[in-house]
Amino acid sequence: MAYGVVVVDDHKIMRDGLKTILERSTEFQVIAEAETGIDAVQICKRNHADLVLMDIGLPGMNGIEATTEIVRHCPGTKVVILSMYDDENSVVSAIRSGARAFILKKASSDDLLDALRTVAKGGSYLSSQVSDRLLSRIQRGDLEAAGQTSALSGLSPRELQVLRLVAEGKTSKEIATILDLGLQTVRSYRKTMMKKIGVNNVAGLTQVALSAGLTHWSGDNSGQH
Repeated sequence: MAYGVVVVDDHKIMRDGLKTILERSTEFQVIAEAETGIDAVQICKRNHADLVLMDIGLPGMNGIEATTEIVRHCPGTKVVILSMYDDENSVVSAIRSGARAFILKKASSDDLLDALRTVAKGGSYLSSQVSDRLLSRIQRGDLEAAGQTSALSGLSPRELQVLRLVAEGKTSKEIATILDLGLQTVRSYRKTMMKKIGVNNVAGLTQVALSAGLTHWSGDNSGQH
C-alpha cells in the first residue's frame, strides 16, 4: 500500500514537479497539496497523511512553524523538509521542530525518494551536502558557538521590525505603509541590514530571519507587527 504524501510549496510549478516524481513511484501517493503552512496544518488535521514534503520558505507560517504544529497535532505524520538553503541553522531549526529529514532542492529525484522511503520506515535523513558540513563544524567545535551568536545582534529594534516584514514577504511599499515610514527609508534599512548581516539579496535576509526564529505566525492573523 502506498504512503500518503502531502506536498507543501508556495510555487505551483514546484508542487507539480514533486508530484510528477512521486507519481512515478508506486511507493507514494500524493493525497493533497498546499501552498501555505496554515493550509498544510489544516489538511493534516483533517486527513491522515503518512508524510509531508514541506518547503521551508513559506509565506506567513513558515515551514519550520508548520512542522511544529503538524508534529504536535498529528503524531502519526512525519515531515520531510525541502529547502534551497543548506546552512546549519536551518537544519538545526528543522530537526528541533520535529522534522525527520532535511533535503536540498538541488538534490536528485532518487535522493528525494530515498529520503521519503527512509522516513516512512521510521528513520531519519540528511542530504549528504548538509551532513558533511555539519560533521565538519562539529569536528571543528564551532557549531555550538555559532548557535549562540545571533546574526541579528547588531540590528536596531526598527531594523528587526523591517526584517521580520521582509521575511514575511512584504514589499518595501507595504512595509512603509505598515510602519508609517517613507519608501526610501525602508529601502535604506534593507540595504543597511544586508551589509550588517553579510548577505546581498532579500532571500538571504529572509533565510537569516527564519534561522534565527524572528518570524512567528500569529493565529489571529491581524497583520499587526
